[in-house]
Amino acid sequence: MTPAVGRPGWIPAYVALGSNLDDPVRQVRRAFDALAALPQTRLVVRSALYRSRPLGPVAQPDFVNAAAGLLTQLDAVTLLRELKALETQLGRAAPVVRWGPRLIDLDLLVHGATRLQEAGITVPHPGMAERAFVLAPLADVSASLEVPGIGRVDGLLRCIDARGLERLDG
Repeated sequence: MTPAVGRPGWIPAYVALGSNLDDPVRQVRRAFDALAALPQTRLVVRSALYRSRPLGPVAQPDFVNAAAGLLTQLDAVTLLRELKALETQLGRAAPVVRWGPRLIDLDLLVHGATRLQEAGITVPHPGMAERAFVLAPLADVSASLEVPGIGRVDGLLRCIDARGLERLDG
């Protein structure tokens, strides 16, 4: 089958999900449902849920984290804009304290082979290679994923300390 002229192809994209407020498991599941409704985007696979200790100096509850594998026709900037709009629709209020508690967090991790660093967006997501709470769920979705300029997910996960990360479901 030949793609329609002028229509963008489907690009694999990966999103990290996290919450530590107001029943975080429910918040992450709501976010999966919202991702499935994004325009020009299909939710293909979702990871298990994981509990992790929060980063940073702010005292707060543990997080529930997950990852989603998408196919999208949206470019990286548009997809990130859609993710930020979903956060707002799901109840995330601004301003959010850096590394502080949040109702929902949706981070664009990888967008095909895109490597982009502009105001407000860096793809692949900076710091993902050092975070077990990102890599373990991402490995559930695509352990063999080659993150552009960084490495394979399963190899990255083997190189970091995943103590304190607890898988919550199958």
